[in-house]
Amino acid sequence: MEDNYSSAQLIFNVIKSVEYTVCNQTVVIPCFVNNVETKNITELYVRWKFKGENIFIFDGSQRMSKSSSNFSSAKITPPELLRGIASLKMDKSDAVSGNYTCEVTELSREGETIIELKYRVVSWFSPNENILIVIFPVLAILLFWGQFGIVSEYSTKNASGLGLIVLPTVILILLHYCVFMIAMGMSSITISILILQILGYVLSVVGFSLCVSECVPVHGPLLISGLGIIALAELLGLVYMKCVGNSKHKTQDFCSRMACAHSNGRQITVIL
Repeated sequence: MEDNYSSAQLIFNVIKSVEYTVCNQTVVIPCFVNNVETKNITELYVRWKFKGENIFIFDGSQRMSKSSSNFSSAKITPPELLRGIASLKMDKSDAVSGNYTCEVTELSREGETIIELKYRVVSWFSPNENILIVIFPVLAILLFWGQFGIVSEYSTKNASGLGLIVLPTVILILLHYCVFMIAMGMSSITISILILQILGYVLSVVGFSLCVSECVPVHGPLLISGLGIIALAELLGLVYMKCVGNSKHKTQDFCSRMACAHSNGRQITVIL
């Protein structure tokens, strides 16, 4: 076939990186060629690579597309190639952070560009919203304590009200256990935090029982110490989840890259 096009290289829009988050269902890695001249898709050939390994190939002459096993959902939209759009689309489950290479060939002209895919952690709520979500319940509890303290004399009703504040804190221990099991499993640190929280609960219950048995309670510090230990355990749990959660994500991302780079090594071969 006579080559009617110039021999200059194909020119790409320079896109250094693109991000995806947990909210993405589909990940798109852009690849745009500015000077595609052909009007016939059979004259186009596209290859996507990740860390030097072929992950997707489109051969226009054979109207054939093929993706590797590690990126089974990878695809492009062939009709868009005539407009210079060779963007790769894949499911989020197949996406791996790292450098992707887009190679496009138009008869004797060819070119390539490299785009880095990054994973960005996004908060469920904004920082200000997180602060308010924490502050308002705490403020409500403090205000309730204030109302409770206004009624200064001992009564069975007041003792019952104090019990409704102290006894349900066991729910925090159960919730903490569930969060640890769901997020990262049990470890010596998480077990220690739970034991500390149980200790605080025992102290607060003992202090409560001693307080309600006296008309003028003298064991208030024991009750307050127990509640303070429970709060301390919650704080330690938050710090641990924050630190280990970030470290775990970085480790998983690194392992995913290594697994893809050292996978079974199956190459995509196209017979032209």
